[in-house]
Amino acid sequence: QVQLVESGGGLVQPGGSLRLSCAASGFTGDNYAAAWFRRAPGKERDGISCILRDGTTYYRDYVRDRFTISRDNAKNTVYLEMTDLKPEDTAVYYCAADRGLPPTASSDSFYYLDYLKYHYWGQGAQVTVSA
Repeated sequence: QVQLVESGGGLVQPGGSLRLSCAASGFTGDNYAAAWFRRAPGKERDGISCILRDGTTYYRDYVRDRFTISRDNAKNTVYLEMTDLKPEDTAVYYCAADRGLPPTASSDSFYYLDYLKYHYWGQGAQVTVSA
């Protein structure tokens, strides 16, 4: 049975950093793509970063150079390192994964950041950026 569990959310001041973790059970090795989405208050769910089976990563422009996605296949864990956090980063952050999404499917990042592409979801972790 597949289960995704996020951790590492919390309250941080503007300019601060947080690292989110997503423990993925029910997968083995690198046979899945994983992504981070977020839903800010009053807004729709938005894909912000993903990492494919071959390690290819994609980012939305507004988090590029501030956020880093990575994975530890031995631990079946995906991370999102967030730096220089801004109040507009306040949201519930969700981890998602799917066994499909081969790296050769598309060269368009929006293809892999479409929430409809992901079958498995975590429960979400609140990140609040405030002074």
